[in-house]
Amino acid sequence: MASPRVRKVADRIKVIVAEMLERRIKDPRLGFVTVTDVRVTGDTQQASVFYTVFGESDDLVGTAAALESAKGLIRSEVAKQLGMRHSPSIEFIHDALPESARAIDDLLSRARASDEVVAQARSGAEYAGEPDPYKKPRDAGAEDGAEDGADLDDDDE
Repeated sequence: MASPRVRKVADRIKVIVAEMLERRIKDPRLGFVTVTDVRVTGDTQQASVFYTVFGESDDLVGTAAALESAKGLIRSEVAKQLGMRHSPSIEFIHDALPESARAIDDLLSRARASDEVVAQARSGAEYAGEPDPYKKPRDAGAEDGAEDGADLDDDDE
């Protein structure tokens, strides 16, 4: 869908299909459908309509059957409203994006919970070595025997 014309056709098909599903299709198998995206080939001969269904898996099966049976009516209305010489053939595809997003959210919540467990285990932990593991430069006075307790600066007494 590179050309602006194809994008406009796809957007218009999305609106037409959504209005048809809302107002004109009265199939009882049709669940709560949301048209998420429409992709049209460059020659505008085929349109893929992506949809999601709110509800259980049996709602999804019924909605898919209802959309297949209403495909001809929807295609004729798309052709009438677009006014093109050739109307695109329509294919309905269930959009798996909400399910994938839900699975990713579950994985993120599990990772967050395991991070909290690690943070709790880490709260009372101490370093295995010395508190300050870095080497310090030696003092100049340490080489002269200042560590023995003898003060070299006590010349007043």
